Amino acid sequence: MSGGCLEGVRIVDLTSVVVGPLATQILADHGADVIKVEGPAGDIGRYLAGKGRNPGMSPKYLHLNRNKRAICLDLKRPAGHAALGKLIESADVLLWNVRPASMSRLGLDYDTVRRIKPDIIYCGMFGFGQQGRYRDMPAYDSIIQGVSGVADLNRRMTGAPAYVPYVLADRTAGLIAVQLIAMALYHKARTGEGQRIEVPMYENMVTQVMTEHMYQRSFVPPLGETGDPRVLDSDNRPIRTLDGYICISANTDGQAHALFDAIGMPELKSDPRFRSVAARFKHVREYFRIRGEAIARRSTTEWMEIFRVADVPAAPYNTLEMLFDDPHLRDAGLFQEREHPTEGTILEIQPANSMSAGMRKDWLPAPRLGQHTEEILVEIGYGDDAIERLIEEGAAHGCPAAEPS
Repeated sequence: MSGGCLEGVRIVDLTSVVVGPLATQILADHGADVIKVEGPAGDIGRYLAGKGRNPGMSPKYLHLNRNKRAICLDLKRPAGHAALGKLIESADVLLWNVRPASMSRLGLDYDTVRRIKPDIIYCGMFGFGQQGRYRDMPAYDSIIQGVSGVADLNRRMTGAPAYVPYVLADRTAGLIAVQLIAMALYHKARTGEGQRIEVPMYENMVTQVMTEHMYQRSFVPPLGETGDPRVLDSDNRPIRTLDGYICISANTDGQAHALFDAIGMPELKSDPRFRSVAARFKHVREYFRIRGEAIARRSTTEWMEIFRVADVPAAPYNTLEMLFDDPHLRDAGLFQEREHPTEGTILEIQPANSMSAGMRKDWLPAPRLGQHTEEILVEIGYGDDAIERLIEEGAAHGCPAAEPS
């Protein structure tokens, strides 16, 4: 028994790479029985995300697929497709992240799946909403970052369009899918009714960008242009100190006035350009310039102590490498060593959030391709002879024996 608030919920996971595996990992961390269904080639994320100790076990795959079981079925073979149907009969949620047309070609559109399991929660994650002309276009994170305006935000700030160097759109859509699935499970618990959920990455990322930057175009007629100038200013970034960088965000009048005292410029509190939130917003470039020149005169350590005493919101600037030694993250135990049965010692990222009665109690290492095929087939009613036939004809694939690392 997994424990956790989603214990007893079975999720059939047809997703790959990041967007879907992130969603199902969060659900699995809270107790859901997530069954990862892969074809004979496996999730491309097994190979796309760096070298591992064994083929098909890349670092990113390990970080996105813990607490799941894996079955390998060839859905192009009738017997493999039929096995998936029996698995869906036992499920509460079916989650997928290909174009809807691909699901239809596989005979897995919503109406067909609903005939198999009438109360299924059927959640699709794909590039573009099905009401618009982009609906059949393929999409990956970089494509969505470009078309949704994310890359243009970098152009506005630095002069050249650029992608955020982590899969922002995939991860945003994955988190939204978790929210919607949780609401759908609550609705099902109250009413017994399943439903279809659509999570289009494009519309979701445009929503994220434009609630931040629609700005003066929010009004009809417009009161001005798009883009929050405070957020897009080129000096809105970590501030150079005498020996490194520091991150500061003094937004309220109390915080800004404390900052002015801390940097030895109390006269700015009465300067009409900086004495209020609205004034600092209007003169944000000058505000950032003065702040930056003052901060450059002391070390990061000195400023952290000064700002701690003054209660100015500030934190050290961390590189990726520095995160491993960050004292707060050490206290929180975010990175923990785990023993994977085939991959040896790995550094696992623990769930960042906690619930006093919601987290699963056991820990399942990220599975190898087809690791639980036979176990899951038994659970859905296949006998030994039927399983052997499925494997012999290539409709299902087990996991070859592996020596532990």
